[in-house]
Amino acid sequence: MIDFIAHNLAPIMFTTVMLMLLLGYPVAFTLAAGGLIYFAAGVELSAISPEIRLFWPLLQSHPDRIYGIMYNDTLLAIPFFTFMGLILERSRMAEDLLDTIGQLFGPIRGGLAYAVILVGALLGATTGVVAASVMAMGLISLPIMLRYNYNRPLVAGTIAASGTLAQIVPPSLVLIVMADQLGRSVGDMYVGALYPALMIIAAYCTYIFAVSMVKPQWAPALPLEARTLGGGVTSLIVMLAISVGLYFLGHEVLFTGIQSTDWRFVSALAFGVFTVYLIALANRTFNLNIISRLTQQVIIVLIPPLALIFLVLGTIFLGIATPTEGGAMGATGALIIAGLKGRLSFATVKHALDATTKLSAFVMMILIGARVFGLTFYGINGNVWIEELLTALPGGEYGFLVVVTIIVFILGCFLDFFEIAFIMVPLLAPVAETLGIDLIWFGVILGINLQTSFLTPPFGFSLFYLRSITPAGKWKDQVTGKTVDGVKTLQIYKGVLPYIIIQFAAILVVIAFPGLVMRYKADAPTMNPNDVQIQIPGFGQGGGMSLPSLGSDGGNGSPNFGLPPLGAGSDNGAQAPAIGLPPLNFGGEQPAANPAPPPAFGLPPLNLGGEQPAPAAPAANPAPDLSQPPVIN
Repeated sequence: MIDFIAHNLAPIMFTTVMLMLLLGYPVAFTLAAGGLIYFAAGVELSAISPEIRLFWPLLQSHPDRIYGIMYNDTLLAIPFFTFMGLILERSRMAEDLLDTIGQLFGPIRGGLAYAVILVGALLGATTGVVAASVMAMGLISLPIMLRYNYNRPLVAGTIAASGTLAQIVPPSLVLIVMADQLGRSVGDMYVGALYPALMIIAAYCTYIFAVSMVKPQWAPALPLEARTLGGGVTSLIVMLAISVGLYFLGHEVLFTGIQSTDWRFVSALAFGVFTVYLIALANRTFNLNIISRLTQQVIIVLIPPLALIFLVLGTIFLGIATPTEGGAMGATGALIIAGLKGRLSFATVKHALDATTKLSAFVMMILIGARVFGLTFYGINGNVWIEELLTALPGGEYGFLVVVTIIVFILGCFLDFFEIAFIMVPLLAPVAETLGIDLIWFGVILGINLQTSFLTPPFGFSLFYLRSITPAGKWKDQVTGKTVDGVKTLQIYKGVLPYIIIQFAAILVVIAFPGLVMRYKADAPTMNPNDVQIQIPGFGQGGGMSLPSLGSDGGNGSPNFGLPPLGAGSDNGAQAPAIGLPPLNFGGEQPAANPAPPPAFGLPPLNLGGEQPAPAAPAANPAPDLSQPPVIN
């Protein structure tokens, strides 16, 4: 029995820890306790199984491993983006966006559902927090959609699924953690996830369009009396054309003096957008009536969050800022937007800081527990067991991706994405790399999978968030005064099923077409090694790294590397070199034992009291400046 345990300690440890997690024990303490308990067991069993490489002094490495977490600059982006999202939530940006975009799409069938999806994408690109997105859109849009007789499962499913877009739309916290655990650049992960995220958003909108065509009563248009902003789409198109014209004016005329193409693009774009924004502000402030009220509201409400998204993602994609710096700028921009709206207070900042500190501490504790778990698991060759188990799957890399998708999907029904990322990803990444799978591609697949796990009954977190703010029984609509039926839990589960199917289809598409993700490599500069030329500056007449010229070959065709010829003069025609040492001269008469002195190998003769020799003539070519680097073409 002891032999069986010793030779199977890795699967026993993994199964025990995962079972404790599924039973609901705190993740950080379960990982740490499991790591320490099985460490002690492994040390005692190391004499039985040669696969166990644990010994007591190895525990002394834990302080350095834990301290190394604090040095991880990538994880700084988590509190920055969390703080930014909470400030934007408190500034009621979601409310303004839903109201404005709902009015814009109101005249078409399913307009409110389109608005929820687009606002979910915008909130995902600014807040990056699923709970904030789902709860904000549920509190604001669900009463409105029920008021105008939208299908209840469709309403619940659309809100829950749109809120989960924060998991895959950059700057997602999932992508930050995934990049850190995979050892890849967060910027590359953002670029790789961009096209799959846009594809999922388009698939959601396509589903709403299909529903509005097949079942128009499920997604009616907004009634005329509810369109408080009126019409004016033509005015909006004109303002959009003006902003495009101003961009080209700035890019081709006004900012041609800017040498950097990136900064020239940013300057021209800012000129066009903010000019239109100032026109809308002037129209509202002075009642100019040069643009419609709908156009005015759309511009004033949409441009600040879009500018914030560009401040964060645009600077990262253009290489102007790192993800951590982008998160810091995003947090600062969120404070500015909330302040300009008059919705920034000490209580708001305090609440955001408290929530950010709790989340950051939660992440750090899980990371510490994962480090303790990982040391023991690797010490008992658990990584080898995982690799042998997964590489033996049929189908190669595609078989591995399908099995991992199923495993992560099932775990996502019970565990938070932080827990999956810190426990499973470090175990799966080496296997994926062994199979030749690009880790950015692998990370995006896992990110979409974790997004899907937020929707799966019965433990999808997005379902819990929506259930917490949705009335289950009858409730009174404050606008119409009518009594409206609530939303049942079964209706929520039924509504998310089509979106789960869409998510699975998206995973299959990304697996089948890795080019959707691999485009992040297209921006990397390529270089032909045959075109590389290294020019080393010459030093002296013959060149050669500050050495004098190689000198004459003495007629035998062989270089002498700057050394004088060995010479002749002895009776046998050859004279032994003096190993670079001149004859010592103490001031007296030098004995003429040898008719010719041995070579000095470039060193002057030592003169300790005698006559100083004449200085050597300067070199024909002066030596170049050694402080200058070699020229590389």
